[in-house]
Parts: sequence; C-alpha cells; structure tokens
Amino acid sequence: MKKEKIFVLDTSVLLHDHQSITNFKNNNVTIPITVLEELDKFKVGNDTKNFCAREVIRFIDKLSVKGSLQEWISLGKTLGKFKIVMENQPTLVNAEQVYSSSKNDHKIINAALYLKEQEPKHLVVLVTKDINLRIKAKALGLMSEDYETGKVSSDDLKKASSYGIENVDSDIMRDIFIKGEIDENGILGDQKEVNGYYILKNGKTSTLAFYNHVSDKLERIEKEFIYGIKPKNAEQTFAFHALLNDDVKLVALQGVAGTGKTLLALAAALEQHKNYNQIILARPIVPLSNREIGFLPGDANDKIGPYMEPLWDNLKFIKSQFGENEKKNRAIQEMQDNGKIIITPLAFIRGRSLSNILFIVDEAQNLTPHEVKTIITRAGENTKIIFTGDVHQIDSPYLDENSNGLAYLIDRLKNQELFTNVKLEKGERSELANLANDLL
Repeated sequence: MKKEKIFVLDTSVLLHDHQSITNFKNNNVTIPITVLEELDKFKVGNDTKNFCAREVIRFIDKLSVKGSLQEWISLGKTLGKFKIVMENQPTLVNAEQVYSSSKNDHKIINAALYLKEQEPKHLVVLVTKDINLRIKAKALGLMSEDYETGKVSSDDLKKASSYGIENVDSDIMRDIFIKGEIDENGILGDQKEVNGYYILKNGKTSTLAFYNHVSDKLERIEKEFIYGIKPKNAEQTFAFHALLNDDVKLVALQGVAGTGKTLLALAAALEQHKNYNQIILARPIVPLSNREIGFLPGDANDKIGPYMEPLWDNLKFIKSQFGENEKKNRAIQEMQDNGKIIITPLAFIRGRSLSNILFIVDEAQNLTPHEVKTIITRAGENTKIIFTGDVHQIDSPYLDENSNGLAYLIDRLKNQELFTNVKLEKGERSELANLANDLL
C-alpha cells in the first residue's frame, strides 16, 4: 500500500514561501523546533525573508490556539495536520555524531530521523531549498526533496523564447514590407502569443514582426537608435520595441551575460524620461559567502557601492556616446543631479508606492517568486516595470533556474495583455566574452 506522507520543512522553505505549510494538500506537515529559533533570528528587518519569517510565526501562533503544538493540529478542510517536532530525541542514527557537528542543519535532520522512527506507517520527507542539506539527509537514508511549488518547467521556458516562423508565403512577406502590417490570419499557427515577437522567413528573406493582439495584426519592426544605442540583432530590436511600447507595463528581458539586457533597458528608460517622474534602477544584493554587507568596511554607500557598480557602468557607457557639451549628455547628468534617475539596492525601495515611475530591476533571477510578486503589486498609476536577468546564473544558494522569480514571472504571465518577454540570445559585449560563453 502507498504510504501517507509527512513533510518536514526547514527554514529555507518557509523564508522562500511563507504559505508553504498549507501547500502540501492533505499530507501532514511538521517543522523541527530548531526552525522556530531560526525564524526568530529573521523576524526583524525590512527584507522579504524578514516579512516571511513574521508571517510564518503569526500563522503558527494562530494554530497554537487550537491545541498543543506538540500534537497534530488540523490545518483545515482538505488539508492535513501540523505539529512541531523535537530533535533532541534518541535515534538509531545521529546526524550530529555522524557529521561531528551540532549545526542547526544536523538538528533538523535528527528531527526528521526521529519522526521516521516514530511514524513507520508514514513516508517522512525532508523538504529544503538547501541542496547540501538534501544530500546530507539522503546520505543517512532519509528521503529529501526540493520545494516544488512555483517551479517552472525548463521546456516551458524554452518555448517562451522561440521566434522563428519558417517558409512564410512570399506574397505575405511582400505585403508586410509594403504595408507595414498585415492580418495575422493563421500565419503564426500554434506559436501565436499575446505581444509576441517573430522573425518571418522565406528562404534568405526575413523581416521582424510584432503580433498586436488588439488588432490581430502582424506589425513590421524596424531597427532604430535609442539614446545613442543601436540594436545589433533581432532580439535587441524586439527588446527596444517592448521597452518603448506604452501598452506593455511589464517587461522581462532574459539572456546570458553580455547580451545587453541592462544597457537596453536603461537606454529605453532615458528615451522616455519625460513620461515619468523618476527612473529607478535597482538590484538585489546577494552577499558573498552568505555574509551580510554589514561585514564590509565603510558607511552604507561604501558597502553597497561595489554591488551597484555594474549599473553605473551602463549609465557611463550611454553618456560616452555623446560629447560632454551635447544635449543628451547634459540631460543625463542633470537627471542624476536632480534625483530624476537613481541607482539603489532593491531593499532600499521596499514599502514604497511606485507611481509614475519607470522601474528597472536588474539581476531578477536572484529574487524569489514572492519577491517578484511583492514588487509588481507596488505598481501605481503610470508605472512600468522591467525585470532583467539570466535564469541560468543564480547567485542565491536557495534558488535554481526553475524556481527563481524571473522564471516564475515569465511562465505565469505569458499571454497577458500587459506583459511581454524577450530573450536575448547573442552576446554583443565582445568576441572574447562570446568565446567564454560558448566554450567555457
């Protein structure tokens, strides 16, 4: 007979999704008491993980009204039960002894091992976003898995970046060249997507097109200079079109290093600066070796400076396209001086209402799905949000290419009228950078 499951959640799962306890259907869920202590350390602060810690603590507090937390408490109709398990109970295998350390990770494993011995009729599974903790648990004969809620299929991500339409009729190609737009009329087949971008091909002839779902037409797209930056390939042309489209309020730009994601987003923002009160460029800070930036020397600006430098580099590059006395160079400098354009860590804008703002979030692959949702729900009137990043280049130890916020955004908002996604395939930084991306 198939055994019922008991899922043991560690801290990383709860900080990734504060609603995770209720996301296991009718299976029972438990957390080791050590996790409560770790949540206590995270409860103070303005970061998303601090918010999640507080929400989980409040949720458990409400459950405690129903009975003892050391006994099974119902999570509600169609859901399983919940309790807190102790980890200082004797077990046949002791993780702290095996690994010669009393780390919290080993205490969490011991709690799951104890539960496994006490509940032989159930299948006990440790759920964690920490890959190494999963390996350690499996090495001791304990089932362990990643938290799958919100994960995106790799195949779905590949489909979201397919542009080519082969063997388009020559009459259709001629019409779109002459008229600038044509009725879609089944040309795209099953590749038709709201706000989709396409390369229409007929032999050696090709043209770039945008599918306008409102008019049900394919519109021809031309390359154009934007604030001194000219697109170097089809995908960059698509990106500029999406960034300058007033009807699209949410844009995702994905691609490997050197494809121009941040540069294109910044150039398009500067082009539209008169339409917004402020341009904000932000990126999440992922501390090296998981050490907080408080360990770095200097004041707040000194600590965050190295993390923001790539954004300043892009702004300097755009300024360098114009002479010091040229109008656009002076305009950029004036925007910086007046606070019209600011570059800041993402944590510094949490809680703000983003009205009449063009907001660029760089390195969005290092955000959780909940963080992405939090940012978008802050959007007020006349606000456009741009997420840029590479879903394969994750700096956070608890995210991967299928569970990060950028991948989640692209998957969940596909075919929505206010959203479009562009994947930049070709690196344009330099031949050397392309060589490294291809062969190393």
